[in-house]
Amino acid sequence: MSLDLGPQTRTVARLAQAVRDEQLADPTPCPDLAVRNLLGHLLGLSVAFRDAARKDLGPTTDTDPASAVPDIGPGWREELPKVLDELAEAWRDPAAWTGMTRAGGVDLPGEIAGAVAVDELVVHAWDLARATGLPYEPDPAALQVSYDFLLASAKEDDQGGGIFGPVVPVPDGAPLLDRAVGLSGRDPEWRP
Repeated sequence: MSLDLGPQTRTVARLAQAVRDEQLADPTPCPDLAVRNLLGHLLGLSVAFRDAARKDLGPTTDTDPASAVPDIGPGWREELPKVLDELAEAWRDPAAWTGMTRAGGVDLPGEIAGAVAVDELVVHAWDLARATGLPYEPDPAALQVSYDFLLASAKEDDQGGGIFGPVVPVPDGAPLLDRAVGLSGRDPEWRP
């Protein structure tokens, strides 16, 4: 598998730039994370998956994302788009999708790491858009990768859950984004 993450990283960057300062403390669909923490998580995961693609393993790829509540610094509006561009560029290298790498302290095949990165970008962009009231149209190819990854993960879980929490049932005829969001353990109807 190989996918250009650029269209989705640009979508995430546009959403982040549209966040108003007064929204940074607002709740998100991610329990215990305000908008500022979600932006911090997006920044951290972008660095981690950029380095995972480069096979540049170390502190950025070894840290469990649940080990601390992420936050943003004063330069986040400049830093996040830059790191998102670097993330997309790193995954344009075909070698990123092969061999083994690490992200979040977990060793995994490059192809799976790439799918996880795509899923994180798709779902957390939905979280950000939903929390801030911004319109969101994910890159169709990225959305399909995210949905396929989440569906496979849910099928592997004999408890009927997903990797990010219990699956929220969504009708089969619902839009693909709603079905992906439900597979990620979120309610597509969530509102702040």
